[in-house]
Amino acid sequence: MRIVVTGASGNLGSAAIRALTEDGAHDVLAVARRRPSGIPSAAPTSVEWREIDVATANLVPVVHGADVVVHLAWKFQPTHRPDVTWATNVVGTRRVLDAVARAGVRAVVCASSVAAYSPVEHDDPVDEGWHTDGASPAAYCREKAYVERALDAFECAHPDVRTVRVRPAFVFQRSAASEQRRIFGGPLARPWLLDRRRIPVLPVPAGLRFQAVHAGDVGQALASAATSDVSGAFNLAGGGVIGREVLGELMRARTVEVPARLVRGGLQSAWHARAAPVPGSLLDAVLQLPLMATDRATHELGWEPRHTGAAALEAVLSGIPDRAGSDLPPLRP
Repeated sequence: MRIVVTGASGNLGSAAIRALTEDGAHDVLAVARRRPSGIPSAAPTSVEWREIDVATANLVPVVHGADVVVHLAWKFQPTHRPDVTWATNVVGTRRVLDAVARAGVRAVVCASSVAAYSPVEHDDPVDEGWHTDGASPAAYCREKAYVERALDAFECAHPDVRTVRVRPAFVFQRSAASEQRRIFGGPLARPWLLDRRRIPVLPVPAGLRFQAVHAGDVGQALASAATSDVSGAFNLAGGGVIGREVLGELMRARTVEVPARLVRGGLQSAWHARAAPVPGSLLDAVLQLPLMATDRATHELGWEPRHTGAAALEAVLSGIPDRAGSDLPPLRP
């Protein structure tokens, strides 16, 4: 199969490339804004890299001849410039879908997120039929919800194109540790400050609980979705729920519950002062996210995650103080 992967050098993209090339059966075109260095353009390999920005480039020639497009390109930062993230995340997605239709590609797999789901006030796992209006006003949630609407419209306009959307929980892997520290911690969150040996007490916002999934497991699900005949939405999460007790065990620290409104207010103030890279509204989203049932992925994709959610989070927590990363531009230490 000829498979085009956008956002191929990022956290999800790198995992998808590994999964799609592990048996050498597919011809993969890896698309990224920054092409990895040290890869000769004419090197004989099952992966061809191209430096392309989905927000601006003519994408029809890029996807022409593909059997399936796996669209993973996404920007989380800069949160203070929503016009920049909107151009890639929303406009870029619409441009990819338009190119898929114009080039006659027969299938598209798109990364959505648990953050696209509407808020809940319970801990009952929801299936893929739960509303996708976004969990908070945070740009990340708003953009994920908009992409869901774009996919709805695309499915209605192009019923002949097999369309899949995956909604993973928080995605972690060791090689993304440095990138995720920069995205969520900013320049002040130096690696040594996040060494668990330096954190004897961990404040945890009241009501915090969430799911996580290892990037390698998401990569396997993306590969299965790309190469099978499934369509529709799929929740992806590793086993278990991460709350205060699990966080304490992972951080090897005593935990202290603090009012969520105080954490939100402090985070929002720090964000306005540009001392924190994420706004308080993102914490609101995390606190209201639903827990997801993954039965459909199990039954239709044959998906069995090899890592629990806690193991996925452990991978990134252990990688941060070690400055873990890879040679791919977004993941470099």
